[in-house]
Order: sequence, then C-alpha cells, then structure tokens
Amino acid sequence: MSVILLAAFRDRISYPTGMWGFFFGVGNNFLPLMQKELRTAMEAAREAGQLILKHSGADVARRDKSGTYEGHVTGAEVRAADYDPVTVADEEADAALRGHLLGAFPEDGWLSEESTDSSERQQRSRVWIVDPIDGTKEFLEGIPEFVVSVALVEEGVPVVGVIYNPAKNQLYAATKSGGTFLNGKQVFCTEASDLFDAVLVVSRSEAARGEIDPLRPHLREVRLMGSAAYKLAVVAAGGSDLNVSVQSKNEWDVCAGDMLVREAGGRMLDLEGRVRVYNQPDSLIRGGLAAGNESLTQLAVDLIKKVNG
Repeated sequence: MSVILLAAFRDRISYPTGMWGFFFGVGNNFLPLMQKELRTAMEAAREAGQLILKHSGADVARRDKSGTYEGHVTGAEVRAADYDPVTVADEEADAALRGHLLGAFPEDGWLSEESTDSSERQQRSRVWIVDPIDGTKEFLEGIPEFVVSVALVEEGVPVVGVIYNPAKNQLYAATKSGGTFLNGKQVFCTEASDLFDAVLVVSRSEAARGEIDPLRPHLREVRLMGSAAYKLAVVAAGGSDLNVSVQSKNEWDVCAGDMLVREAGGRMLDLEGRVRVYNQPDSLIRGGLAAGNESLTQLAVDLIKKVNG
C-alpha cells in the first residue's frame, strides 16, 4: 500500500495551521496525478467562495429560473419543488470559476448549472463539471450549508473533486487514487453496517414535502441539511453515515461529492443501483441517489425500492 504524504501551501490560506494545498505521493520525488488540476480547482473554489460571501443572501438580487415565482420568495414557497432560484452571486461565481479553470486548461470541456450547455463538451475527453453555489436556497435563508462544487472528469470518470463551504471555511478535496481530505486531514466514510444504526442526512425540501417519511422507521436518525454536494462531502468525511435523495439530480449537483465519497471508501449509486458515468448528453440523473459506505449504500437502495413498492 502506498504511503500518502501531505504538504501545505502556507501562502494560500491560514486554516488553522496554514494548510491549503494538498500533495499526495510516495517518496520525495513523486508528483501525484492531477497535481496542477487539484491545486487549480482549490484556488478557483476559494476565489468563488469569497465572491459569494460579499453578498447577503437575504438581499441579493435573484430570479426564479422556472418563471413560476416573482420577487423575493419567502416562507414555505422557498422549499417548493418548482422554485429554482439563481442569484447575482451564482452568476459572478460561475464567471470566476470558468475564467480560472478554462484559463488554466483551455482544451477542457465545461458543464455548469449557470452556463448555457453545449454539445461541444461531448467532444472533449476532459470536462469540468461545476455548481457555483449548490444550496442556493440555504444561501438565501442565511443557513451556512451552501458550497462551491468543482469536479473534473476524464472519459466520464471523476478524477478531481473539490467542495468548498465558504461560510464554514471547509475545504474538501480528492484526486483519483489519492484519498479524500478535509482541511488537510484525510477522512473516510463511516463503517456503519446496519440501517437501524445509521444517521441519514437529507434535503430540507424533500423532508418538508414528506418524501423521506417512509424511510424514517428504518433509521436511527434523520438530519436535515442543505446542498446535495455538501451532504455528500459530509458523508465522505464521516459526519453522517448515509445520504439519500429521492429527487432527480444534475451532474453538477453530485459529481464532486461522488468523487469525495469514492475516495473516502464509499460509493454513490442511483436508485437503480448504478454508478454514474459523467458527461452524458443529458446531465439529469433521474430518480435520486444514495451514498455512503458500500454495504450501507446498497441497503439504502434496496430499502427505497421496497418502500416505494
């Protein structure tokens, strides 16, 4: 088994011991795969996070992409399934990410929630898949559970994943075969093996609509948390045993989180039990997903099929 070495770019961030960049490798002369890509992704996520924090979620200009709602939506309508807000902060962060990542790697493709999609990405072997703010509803409500999500896929397989929560100054990062790290410390999925002992993190919106209720009797605890990407990061770091969503997700919602979970010893499956191959012509992952350690994830998929009859 290879030895994993950790070093830090102390000129990048002071957290709390000056750790920012990660190098993984064997021996002093070994340079890890995707070293430049990982460093660039972390820097881009950090930059976008600082742009987001310049805005107040309560006052930031926003619009509903679905066209259903007008003005500043509040109360229960924020959690409506058809309310899809985008803010000035989303758009500024998207522009910063695109400039930083494609500026460094101009031959790569691009897929982002806040950019117009193009079939051109299908011609690229490497594609950046990003969500400038995953958890926009939490951002609007002032809940510190919104993140910048950045992933790089090669031939459909994630090879770099970075999730940054700027409100909590949490940086999750992973490279293929390099492990998953939170603020410089390697982390892993939990080893829970029974659903009755498992803590599940789920969407506030799905919980508010009663979509998780059939699962509650089969679990030790259900916790509410914003952002699909952030929930996956928390599971990868052992902060919860399992994440389940019964709603469809887009690739930009989950790609970086999927990478973190994989490198933390777990897996993410759709509700048909399949591992996602990314950069599909249709980026929508229909029917939901489950993520955690390998055995628990399969148990969750089986349970959802059972309760849905």
